[in-house]
Amino acid sequence: MGYHITFRQLEIFAAVAKHLSYTVAAEELHLSQPAVSMQVKQLENLIDAKVTEKIGKKLFLTEMGKVMMQYADTILSSREAMEETISSMKGSEKGHLNLAVPETANQFVTLLLAQFRILHPGITFNLQIQNRQGLLNCLKENDADLVIMGQTPREMDLISEPFMNNPLVIIAPPDRENNSKTIKLEQLVDEEFVVRELGSGTRIAMQRFFASMDTQLKTSMEMPNNEAIKQAVAAGLGLGIVSLHTLQQELALKQVEVLNIKEMPIMRVWFIVHQQQKIISPAMNIFKQFVIDKAQEIWIKKYPLLLSHL
Repeated sequence: MGYHITFRQLEIFAAVAKHLSYTVAAEELHLSQPAVSMQVKQLENLIDAKVTEKIGKKLFLTEMGKVMMQYADTILSSREAMEETISSMKGSEKGHLNLAVPETANQFVTLLLAQFRILHPGITFNLQIQNRQGLLNCLKENDADLVIMGQTPREMDLISEPFMNNPLVIIAPPDRENNSKTIKLEQLVDEEFVVRELGSGTRIAMQRFFASMDTQLKTSMEMPNNEAIKQAVAAGLGLGIVSLHTLQQELALKQVEVLNIKEMPIMRVWFIVHQQQKIISPAMNIFKQFVIDKAQEIWIKKYPLLLSHL
């Protein structure tokens, strides 16, 4: 028995399932709420089952709705990939990508997007800035086509490809004594550090590095992002460890200085990541290859003076 479900019904249901709200789905799709409700009702009539249920004031997916959402996501992704492939074969690159990146990578990813758009103006983007847990959620919920992140989780079924080094350095206020001298990490045992929140990629890398050096990390306060850490360090609240990729402006304005630590930098790696089951559209493939081939070159060309801190 066949179910004559239309792409439009799947699109509307997917929007309702994503937001768990007919009102928000209607706003996103530029439709009236009754029109959205009618399409979902028609879908339910076709399959003779409810896909949503309201308990109190909250909307939930039924078990059938959850199954339908999985297939709707696959079908709509396949259609999008097909349309992009047809456009590519006809000589016109088109597509839309949802990207998710950590705040640490925002500056260099924005630089990459500017360069990419010059070469591929037909491909558009939605860029999400997330913490590590947010990036993992984007992968789990298929809310992003591609994710840029540091340490990738082994327990998830992912394709992860390295594309650029991510050096972590220790920064200090510019007026701190002996900033220019080369010192050993053990000489900082009495210093207090302003750090990222527990669970962040930078915090995990810091803890592992200090433990490998048999050195205790003393923390004075936690901050929710790298911008807050840089401001705190500039104000003299402690030392900080941040990605060198985030320091272009602060070093140019002499708001902070990079300490010359014999054992530093902590050399991490950036990965571009997607689900193994993800349908790879032409736009995804073009951008992914661009990042792998060009990211390091573009960053070095734009900020050559930062290499002196490696």
